[in-house]
Amino acid sequence: MASRVIARTCQNCFCTRRQNELLTRNKVSVSTIKGQGIKSVSTWTPFAAAFNTKPQKKLHLKLNRENKGLFCLPQLKDHTGFYLLKQNVESHVSQLIDEATSKNRKLKMVVIFDELSDTLCRVADLADFVRLSHPDQHFAQAAEETCVALSSLVEKLNTNTDLYKALKTILEEGDTLPTDDVDRRVTELFMFDFEQSGIHLNEAQREQFVKLNERIHMLGTIFQRGAQKPVSIQKNVLPEHLQHVFGLDGDNIMVTGLFSDHYSSQVREAAYRIFLHPDPHQADVLKSLLAARNKLARLVGFETYSHRANRGTMIESPEKIVQFLNLLSEKLESRAKVDFNEMLTLKQAQEKDAKNIMPWDPPYLSAVGRQNEWGMSNMESLPYFSLGCVMEGLNQLFQCLFSVSLQHVEMELGEAWAEDIYKLAVVHKTEGVLGYIYCDFFERYGKPNQDCHFTIQGGRRKLDGTYQHSIVVLQLSLPGSRSSSVPTLLTPGNVDNLFHEFGHAMHSMLGRTRYQHVTGTRCSTDFAEVPSVLMEFFASEPKVISTFARHYKTGEPMNKNAVLNLCNSKKLFAASDMQQQVFFSVLDQIYHGPHPLKGSTTDILAEMQSKYYNIEYVPNTAWQLRFSHLVGYGARYYAYLVSRAVAAQLWHGCFKDDPFSSTMGFHYRNKMLAHGGEKHPRKIVEDMLGQSPTVENLVSALIHDMDENNKTLSH
Repeated sequence: MASRVIARTCQNCFCTRRQNELLTRNKVSVSTIKGQGIKSVSTWTPFAAAFNTKPQKKLHLKLNRENKGLFCLPQLKDHTGFYLLKQNVESHVSQLIDEATSKNRKLKMVVIFDELSDTLCRVADLADFVRLSHPDQHFAQAAEETCVALSSLVEKLNTNTDLYKALKTILEEGDTLPTDDVDRRVTELFMFDFEQSGIHLNEAQREQFVKLNERIHMLGTIFQRGAQKPVSIQKNVLPEHLQHVFGLDGDNIMVTGLFSDHYSSQVREAAYRIFLHPDPHQADVLKSLLAARNKLARLVGFETYSHRANRGTMIESPEKIVQFLNLLSEKLESRAKVDFNEMLTLKQAQEKDAKNIMPWDPPYLSAVGRQNEWGMSNMESLPYFSLGCVMEGLNQLFQCLFSVSLQHVEMELGEAWAEDIYKLAVVHKTEGVLGYIYCDFFERYGKPNQDCHFTIQGGRRKLDGTYQHSIVVLQLSLPGSRSSSVPTLLTPGNVDNLFHEFGHAMHSMLGRTRYQHVTGTRCSTDFAEVPSVLMEFFASEPKVISTFARHYKTGEPMNKNAVLNLCNSKKLFAASDMQQQVFFSVLDQIYHGPHPLKGSTTDILAEMQSKYYNIEYVPNTAWQLRFSHLVGYGARYYAYLVSRAVAAQLWHGCFKDDPFSSTMGFHYRNKMLAHGGEKHPRKIVEDMLGQSPTVENLVSALIHDMDENNKTLSH
């Protein structure tokens, strides 16, 4: 019943007068792209103009205008309302427990459990977002306290034996009220949540489980903090000509990262060796974290932590995950060598005596190669990707695919947590409002510096037959514009990230699940990323980019060759990038496999790097100690590769020829997006693609996509 958040770690204002001029005089000029059925914007629409004007605090002329509260919750007119919300949750949960354990129960058991889940998640998810993102410390602190209180309440529910027995009876004997396959699947998911919390264990074992769980949470927090910690060394350790690159602190220099985009290989090497130098304390934290996870998994009946983490996923078992990674590694070997040879040529153009590609080289050399392919710098491209134009491109794409439009909504007083938030209603042509998206796009002091999708309220079919709208927040970290006359301008990477996060959002918006426990992105990790990765394919398609890449000042479209070269540049070095992901994924599986481990985490890293990556391990470095994904994606880092494989099948089979196909969009929504987690992900993929997501099919899809891209590049 715990709340869930999908996160992915991955430019703004016009004056009000200028915005009003645009809104009043902006007669939209459009032209239809032949054969595509989508309009190409040559001047700003009101929707684009809204996003090309950073929201500002408005002067409210009505002095008696009522504060509607955060997210329009009347309890949250101020931070003390979290106390009321918590009280309401506790009261409703108590009533639902009584109903679930009553002999005169009137509702299906799964309905009661989903009501329990919804009651908790609507406040816990909200509080989790507010504690991380609200600039008012009173709100953030109140939200933090609410999270702690509700976590304690969830812990009590997860160890409530009366609830457990009631649910177990339903699974073994059936409900007294009519149920179907969806009811049974969601009931089984609730039971799995119960048993993952050790409720079926004896009292001593349950106590051990609670202690292990607390220890894992503590160690994970410490490890993530350590993964970001800067390294301080005496500056005389470095040659004098390198010292100025890094931050100085008296006689020491501070290395805060890998400097992977720096033009000097000496700087990149120095940063790599210093930042990744083994930290014995961090190594002990990781070792303890992995051991505790293994112990907890075995306590609740799983062979390894990976078995526990991957139950119910598309691939299902660690054995098949490793089989998938090994087969993919085999197919990538020769293709990755071609990439590294091209990188070496690029390196030798800068350093004539270079003989090898080192681990600190690929990010920089890949960027150089892509820049050469594109032929346009980020600075030159920025004017063509104003936030408003990109949002209008997304809007028109969704209109074509799903018959839904993104409509800018004016917010009520007190509804937003900051002054620069946009609110969108997602409106279907015939179904009406499907949900709401709050866009928190700009940098702000204290705001997490990562791209995220937060669920605030999950969709579900209510007892009265109406549908509870999904409410989500999309959070980016776009820097502000340099002047009041220039809108937010995006790099191609920003565009990719925006498309990716909207993939998550539309998964939530277009879902129509019966139960909120399985709505939208509340599904297995290796399926949850499919819609967002698919959106990256759209963001790399010239037909799509051409509909919105226009100069913010003149309306001039980006040159067709520039668009084509930009899309082609994204296809370069795909094999070497993927080979690195395979290596990371294998390492993740071994760390979360059988224990005790055969050597230190660094020993295992060195061994796996020599086997799965074409660049040798550098002695006396410990990259894994900076790999914070081991906490949030422990034993599931492979999931991105599986999601990409399914997304590649969707793209090539359904959208590549016509990325604006309403027929395929309708099919995609009804076969995949609508179901969230209420069906097994394997079944959803089979229904959509007509074939099972086997290890062989998944690998074949990734390699086919790569080879098709290489054919395009060779032409």
